[in-house]
Amino acid sequence: MAQLDTLDIIVLAVLLLGTVAYFTKGTYWAVYGDPYGNSLAQANGAAKSGKSRNIIEKLEQSGKNCVVFYGSQTGTAEDYASRLAKEGHSRFGLNTMVADLEDYDFDNLDQFPEDKLAVFVLATYGEGEPTDNAVEFYEFISSDDISFSGGLGAEDKPLASLKYVTFGLGNNTYEHYNSMVRNVDKFLTKLGATRLGKAGEGDDGAGTMEEDFLAWKEPMWADVAKQMCLEERESVYEPVFEIAEKPDMDAEEDTVYLGEPNKNHLEGSQKGPFNANNPFIAPIAESKELFTAKDRNCLHMEIDISGSNLTYTTGDHIAIWPTNAGKEVDRFLNILGITSKRHMVIAVKGLDPTAKVPFPSPTTYDAAIRYHMEICAPVSRQFVSTLAQFAPTEEVKAEMVKIGGDKDYFHQTVIDRNLNLAQLLEILSNGQPWVKVPFSLMIEGLVKIQPRYYSISSSSSVQKDKIAITAVVESLSKPNSPHILKGVTTNYLLALKQKQHGDPDPDPHGLNYALTGPRNKYDGIHVPVHVRHSNFKLPSDPTKPIIMVGPGTGVAPFRAFVQERAAQALAGQAVGKTVLFFGCRRKQEDFLYENEWDQYKKDLGDNFILHVAFSRDGPKKVYVQHKIEEFAEELDKLLQQKAYFYVCGDAANMAREVNALLAQIISKQRGIPESKAEEIVKAMRASNQYQEDVWS
Repeated sequence: MAQLDTLDIIVLAVLLLGTVAYFTKGTYWAVYGDPYGNSLAQANGAAKSGKSRNIIEKLEQSGKNCVVFYGSQTGTAEDYASRLAKEGHSRFGLNTMVADLEDYDFDNLDQFPEDKLAVFVLATYGEGEPTDNAVEFYEFISSDDISFSGGLGAEDKPLASLKYVTFGLGNNTYEHYNSMVRNVDKFLTKLGATRLGKAGEGDDGAGTMEEDFLAWKEPMWADVAKQMCLEERESVYEPVFEIAEKPDMDAEEDTVYLGEPNKNHLEGSQKGPFNANNPFIAPIAESKELFTAKDRNCLHMEIDISGSNLTYTTGDHIAIWPTNAGKEVDRFLNILGITSKRHMVIAVKGLDPTAKVPFPSPTTYDAAIRYHMEICAPVSRQFVSTLAQFAPTEEVKAEMVKIGGDKDYFHQTVIDRNLNLAQLLEILSNGQPWVKVPFSLMIEGLVKIQPRYYSISSSSSVQKDKIAITAVVESLSKPNSPHILKGVTTNYLLALKQKQHGDPDPDPHGLNYALTGPRNKYDGIHVPVHVRHSNFKLPSDPTKPIIMVGPGTGVAPFRAFVQERAAQALAGQAVGKTVLFFGCRRKQEDFLYENEWDQYKKDLGDNFILHVAFSRDGPKKVYVQHKIEEFAEELDKLLQQKAYFYVCGDAANMAREVNALLAQIISKQRGIPESKAEEIVKAMRASNQYQEDVWS
């Protein structure tokens, strides 16, 4: 046998160390802890009790008889879950807790006690998919070979002791409207569980989500009270959180969170993995204005993710973590009468071990409001009713009761005027502060500020370390409103763009953003981000033809698609027909990426075809739907060659009309009944040949 020399021994040792390191990653090193850090877990009282994934054990330990599970993507379902838990306790004496679906296992649901209640508040995401935090639960409950801890299978009706309630959040502009709650309800019933009340469904597409929720919950509570022998009592506000002011603490102490999302960020060393709980503070490499119209803005930004280990693939989404405008932060502080205490350190603690504080503590009033609370969100009618008891005068209280109790008057007074909560309170009291409102109620009543998702408008194969976004800056005025509705995130990005381009006072519309972030950690034009992977993808075979429909900023992912195909063509790859239907108002104002399309035409030759609809340049309005009809024959030929069909943009009108139009075109071009053509379009959707990336 040959003897090992010194070099061989060194090489073997290095290989051994590398192997050990690989298999211990995440166990002994590269361990990433609680997203908020230890301070939040302890403030919640959840440091010990939060470890168990056994919901039955958790209910027994905490003395609860009702658990409200939520599957939420944007925070709305979580908000409804919190409201139901609070109402169940205050009105009916239920001992409730709110639970994130991803925090628990469900194979022991067969042991759920008969005298307890489970509530499922479930949003449907995308094309009938579960939200990110509900994926494991849905995979379990929908499994064909489901098995529970007691050894029972589906045929044994293992959930015979489970009483449950369901409410779904959906959007009727999607084909699989509220499919999550419908399917879960079907699976639970099949497994022997008993639903109390009707399965509720809210419709974001029709703009009736809140009213659907309010209309559903009253008969639901009546049925629950009857089935569980509960007596309704007078509802009195009981805080979920304790707010302890710390006047002796300096806000600049290094243990105080001033907007940092977790402990690593507080300590100044952001660490991955970066995700929905832990953003990467990314430099904005470049930014520019895409519109030439003076009254509208559309931003193109390149966000640098190099060094973060964040990756994306063409068609994915980037999440931008916004900061509330200083103007609205000031208004909120003023109307609560706490402006003088804005930098007071506060410790926020759950009064119940299952209560989840939505942001790190200790913090300050200003930081909580600026970085963590959705203060510019639409107002809930139920929340108006709750706040009435804390009105500064009896007259204001009477008006609040009227607004909260009358659906039509609420829409006329609040929704139709685009008012946020502070704006409403300010108008009703004529600026008199609402000093009786507990700050804990504001934390409970306003959802945690959510990241906003944007379709990535760059190709990952062309620029893997830079993510491009294309975003119209939202600014909406109504004749009967004293306030202009400003998009929280897009106006924040506009301010960052203005700062990057040397504006000495980047302050769009007087909104005044804290652009340098907590403790100046975002200085140098940075923005917190993470990446969300999407199923909106190019075909794996680049020779497949594709047809894209993307008016306005709906063109964003298609810029990425065309960019990728142009790069493939330049590299010598065969590329299929690439057809884009784009729409805007006027050629001289908002023809997004006009010069780039010319370059892609040179790169792709006859394989790139661009059809543009200018809605306001001619005597008649022309939209992408008209252009699709105009080129119906060409479009159908490509579909018969198994072309992939993509739609991005407004779900409520454009996407729905395009879906119907496609069936009409197939019917006419192929001489078949429209019902048969509709079946073909449905089959295209089912096979991912028809894909949508749409918003309401």
